[in-house]
Amino acid sequence: MDVSKAMHAHADWVSEDTPVSEIARMMKTDDIGAVPVGKDDRLVGMITDRDIAVRVVAAGRDPARTRAEEIMTRGVVYCRTTESVEDAIHLMTQRGIRRLPVIDERKRLVGMLSLGDVAHAVGRDLSGELLHGVADHHR
Repeated sequence: MDVSKAMHAHADWVSEDTPVSEIARMMKTDDIGAVPVGKDDRLVGMITDRDIAVRVVAAGRDPARTRAEEIMTRGVVYCRTTESVEDAIHLMTQRGIRRLPVIDERKRLVGMLSLGDVAHAVGRDLSGELLHGVADHHR
């Protein structure tokens, strides 16, 4: 099965200068745990709810004054719509990633593939492999 059939279609992204407080509100409103960061129509980073908790709240930083570029994870790992879900699962497992941005043939962000998306799209064996792979680094 292609990633395009399993992913959560449509993914909003923010610019590097977006305040973290706005990103947190976006996460709450959209019930999501990760937001891609773009610059000049290119994916340049990701911010997760954990990034906000650890790099902003726990560090005592002001979310209204802290910008996305200050806390985002750079070097984003992504997959393409035409890749198989199995290949995406292996990539997510290898990198310990729970949410994977999906780009199309024009290199445009078109969706996100999450642990939940995988669980609904494939059998228990592959879902279990992914769950084990992304949780393994917490031991």
